[in-house]
Amino acid sequence: MGLERVRVVAQRMQLKFDCPVITVAGTNGKGSTCAMLEAVALQSGYKPGVYTSPHLVHFEERCRIHGEIAQASEFLPHFEAVEAARFNGEEVLLTYFEFTTLAIMRMLSLAKMDVVILEVGLGGRLDATNIVDSDCAVITSIDIDHTALLGNDRETIGREKAGIMRAGRPVIVGDPVPPQSVIDYAADIGADLRMFGRDFNYSGDKQQWSWAGRDRRYAGLSYPALRGANQLVNAAGVLAAYEALRPVLPVTAQAVRTGLAMVELPGRFQIIPGQPVLVLDVAHNPHSVAALTANLDAMGYYPTTHAVLGAMADKDLGPMLLKIGPLIDRWYLTDLPTSRAETAANLQKKLQALQVVAGGTQREVPTSLHVNPQAALDAAVQAADPADRIVVFGSFYTVGEVLKDGPPRLHAKHLGE
Repeated sequence: MGLERVRVVAQRMQLKFDCPVITVAGTNGKGSTCAMLEAVALQSGYKPGVYTSPHLVHFEERCRIHGEIAQASEFLPHFEAVEAARFNGEEVLLTYFEFTTLAIMRMLSLAKMDVVILEVGLGGRLDATNIVDSDCAVITSIDIDHTALLGNDRETIGREKAGIMRAGRPVIVGDPVPPQSVIDYAADIGADLRMFGRDFNYSGDKQQWSWAGRDRRYAGLSYPALRGANQLVNAAGVLAAYEALRPVLPVTAQAVRTGLAMVELPGRFQIIPGQPVLVLDVAHNPHSVAALTANLDAMGYYPTTHAVLGAMADKDLGPMLLKIGPLIDRWYLTDLPTSRAETAANLQKKLQALQVVAGGTQREVPTSLHVNPQAALDAAVQAADPADRIVVFGSFYTVGEVLKDGPPRLHAKHLGE
């Protein structure tokens, strides 16, 4: 781990940005935050470029230019440029993530963007995106994830994410209770720290919400098109970022209203209409599964909730399953097409172990094992009644496999065919 190799190749390519750059780090909410930043920029008449990872279905999703996913052919010259730079002198070895990050950043740097939004892949301090001195840093939430690389507690993980801050430049911290390490590092380097609850805040009722920052306010806003209570925290951070960047990237109040009302991002509490209701969510750690659980709870009553679950073996699965378990009436556990994944059989054992730990007070919940997410979803659709709901979650792989042929179509028995 380190930035030296990436920095050497970037210097050989003379990589630089001629527009404001926003970097976005955090345990959860990064993709949603990037999508909202992009939507508001588009509605303000700017040409934004966005780099996010991982992708759901196709690699090309990682780069959006002026609101459109880049074409496969557009990546090739930039892959070639990175490959040439690796050998321009002593050979530099790059990981898959470092190589592709450099290629996409080069693509964005040459595309004459008005603003570039870079999602941090992992942590912050040592992430390949951190070779760029951004004009504004956003840190969404900080929770326990990727412990083998980032540390076992929020203070250590927070220090890693704080590495994207720059002296004298704004950093937006959306976590309502940030680790002290984040606050301390901002003070140490002299960053312009803007904290949720101190420098910006929001309030709302069932119809609309309002936001207030250091010297700007927005009232009577429609709720973001991305569903879930957690999205208001993300949206509040987005507005704080635009307030901080106002001298170089002013946005209109109408752009804020329209952008947040129209933003789209697959796999974030995405509800596919029909019968039964289908919910897709890439939640894959205790913090995001807690948000998914709260959002499911707020949907109201369903006779039966069916859950399709596939997850990575290195995730903290116990707390995830304990949190959402009470809402689930039937599990469809699936293998995933990666060696990092937990097998469906092991997921079943963990579920059974949790029921034993609970002293037998938990109800026996039926489970079935499946070779892939689509097979698991097919089984769930076959078993579900029209009034039920199905939730697919646990990993980008799980949701991505279900979406690879477009939004899922419900079984004929629910369509009256």
